[in-house]
Amino acid sequence: MKYTQILFDKDEHIATITLNRPDKLNAYSEVMVHEIIGAMAEARDDDQIRAVILTGAGRGFCSGGDISQDFQYPARYRGHRMEAMLEMRENMHQLVTLRRRFDKPTIAAVNGPAVAGGLTLALCCDFRIAAESAKLGDTSLKFALIPDEGGAYLFPQFMGLQNALKMSLFSEVYPAAQALELGLVTEVVADADLMITARNWAARLSEGPPIAIRMTKRMMYKQQSMSLENALEDAALSVMVTNYCDDVKEGTAAFHEKRKPDFKGR
Repeated sequence: MKYTQILFDKDEHIATITLNRPDKLNAYSEVMVHEIIGAMAEARDDDQIRAVILTGAGRGFCSGGDISQDFQYPARYRGHRMEAMLEMRENMHQLVTLRRRFDKPTIAAVNGPAVAGGLTLALCCDFRIAAESAKLGDTSLKFALIPDEGGAYLFPQFMGLQNALKMSLFSEVYPAAQALELGLVTEVVADADLMITARNWAARLSEGPPIAIRMTKRMMYKQQSMSLENALEDAALSVMVTNYCDDVKEGTAAFHEKRKPDFKGR
């Protein structure tokens, strides 16, 4: 797939997706959304890739949807009575669903503003490492818009309902340190250390047992909406996959031989 609004790089077991519209603080467009979906599919289908980093080019992570003067709905929806719904359902909503279902570990390296849909995109990753200068929040209502990319669901999950209401209804944007306190960020690091830290995390994840990591991630997300009994049943079924992998033998052998395991994902 040819990418025009993102950069997609693969280095050993790590894939990096860089949103590449720096002149617009990486505001997403329909083209960008579908390119991210394509890159995620490529990373998903490549067994050599074990972790994915998402970041932005220039001084922004993602400023949300492109509402510049040249924005208009895609031609196939234009004039349809439900064009706004169709545009969301077939574009950003597809990306949010895909990122939450993507079972390899994902890290958002938040290098600058991550607001509105940009914050939603970061929250769809498993971890969010923010540069000290980054800012995160929801500015949708400044434009009489709503957090329609998934923020109304995700914001309360991470920061609680009261904080989410306050952020969205007052259009608040927080410095990285405060975003950490509110639960929007996993870790804050110096600007110069952002990508180094993200790659170190990705490298550590890529050294782990790939199948067990993917199953653990799937279980944790899926079991959030289950009863304890159903969660335990899900775990019992999942071990039918993991317990018979060669990686279990390798992990046990490495423990007894006092060496670092070499997991192959088999």
